[in-house]
Amino acid sequence: MVRARDGDMRAFEVLVRRYQGPMYRLAMHLLASRGDAEDVVQEVFLTAWRRLGQLRDEAAFVGWLYRTTSNRCLNMIRARRPVAETDLDKRESAEAAGSPERAAQVREQMIALAAALKRLTPEQRACWLLREVHGRSYEEIAGVMGTTRTAVRGRIARARVQLVEAMAPWK
Repeated sequence: MVRARDGDMRAFEVLVRRYQGPMYRLAMHLLASRGDAEDVVQEVFLTAWRRLGQLRDEAAFVGWLYRTTSNRCLNMIRARRPVAETDLDKRESAEAAGSPERAAQVREQMIALAAALKRLTPEQRACWLLREVHGRSYEEIAGVMGTTRTAVRGRIARARVQLVEAMAPWK
């Protein structure tokens, strides 16, 4: 981070390679559009390159990336109504790999989960994804979302309740 901030392009390339995957997955889950997710991630890293000189704390870089990516995605969601179809991750679970029946069941569950996620508010979805998929702490999510830890906990709790209800048939 320090070398990239000092203008070392190769050091910045290392940062991009390290963090573009998690930022893309976050954007993809929030936007449900590969093209939009790619655009957001590209914009985020262009902005990062331009603003690296302003970051004094190296540890703040990752939080800044998550915050910037989330904010751009939320702005895009607000700007477009209705929301696009969810494009599910194509990763197959290890359990499903050996059994066509299990693979079909997992796919149906993923479709149900994607539909349930689309019914959450953008803020609930972002908080839930940052916590459950990206493993961020409540404090980090609060920083990313520009809100309090209590608000984050409430959004995640409401999201979990809605998701449990939506996924009840799959128990």
